[in-house]
Amino acid sequence: MPLVVWLIVAPHPVAAFWAFVAAGVSDAVDGFIARQFNLRSDLGAYLDPVADKALLVSIYVTCATFGEIPVWVAILVVSRDLLIVGGVLLSWMVGQPMPMRPAAISKVNTLAQIILAAVVLGDLAFAPDLAALRVGLNYVVGVLTVASAALYLVDWVRHMGGVSATPLDRAHKDRPS
Repeated sequence: MPLVVWLIVAPHPVAAFWAFVAAGVSDAVDGFIARQFNLRSDLGAYLDPVADKALLVSIYVTCATFGEIPVWVAILVVSRDLLIVGGVLLSWMVGQPMPMRPAAISKVNTLAQIILAAVVLGDLAFAPDLAALRVGLNYVVGVLTVASAALYLVDWVRHMGGVSATPLDRAHKDRPS
């Protein structure tokens, strides 16, 4: 993470792009090895997503600082992650630890964030003028980030006992089998 940020700031955009790609490939290989050889651990289950998010957040904040990603997108991404970390910590502190199971929307959101980061870094590195694609991806990431944050917030409130069920949940319960 510090290397990618330094390469963006330096500026060495080609090296920043390839360092980002290398981080992604090494993360995928690490995950594959852990699954293939049953080398998963509780610590790894927490540290891997934290490291992934730290890299993405660092790229988003750095790129927003230089005007390469809109500030509002970086604020949404950082705020969502702070919301999740804060909720997990709070639930743990009050003795109701919340299991971390990423929802499908969150996986799609993370993929969109990775794609936007790669497109921005690739655009800086190789200058193919991806401005229109970047604008579209900014809105996709914004919408998915808000949707993912909202879902985590609803799940957290339910987990903490504040909401037993939504009207949709109650409708499914009332439906005959």
